[in-house]
Amino acid sequence: MTHLKEGDKAPAFEGKDQNGNTVKLSDFAGKKLIVYFYPKDDTPGCTAEACSLRDSYESLTAKGFAVVGVSTDSEKSHQKFIEKYNLPFTLISDPERKVIEAFGVWGKKKFMGKEYEGIHRETFVIDEHGTIIKVITKVDTKNHATQILKELSMA
Repeated sequence: MTHLKEGDKAPAFEGKDQNGNTVKLSDFAGKKLIVYFYPKDDTPGCTAEACSLRDSYESLTAKGFAVVGVSTDSEKSHQKFIEKYNLPFTLISDPERKVIEAFGVWGKKKFMGKEYEGIHRETFVIDEHGTIIKVITKVDTKNHATQILKELSMA
């Protein structure tokens, strides 16, 4: 799983969002950032996680957080996912896995007895200075926003 831990500097990532715009860590300098990695747009667990963040988006932004999701899905897939579920945050398309591998969330997974390579569902909370202040490796997809706030003792 991830090699990054709390207290580490977040990798200086760069990727394309759902509209083809470049998104970089430096865009969020001076802001708190939630970067969540998920396997696939419009699948049950990923939809539950995205909708949890959507439903608590105002609470998160009121506490100073920006939210960015990352998967290997295409920009077009991200656009459809955002439109279908009215997601108010940016999704980065990372088919070459540059951001995913920088955060160390690509690796062996098991599903129904089969082993394969894929994205580990993990969330990183980054402070205003680019330091990782929380790593969540056991994501509660249905209550992820609440989980993040509880982990940070802000609920």
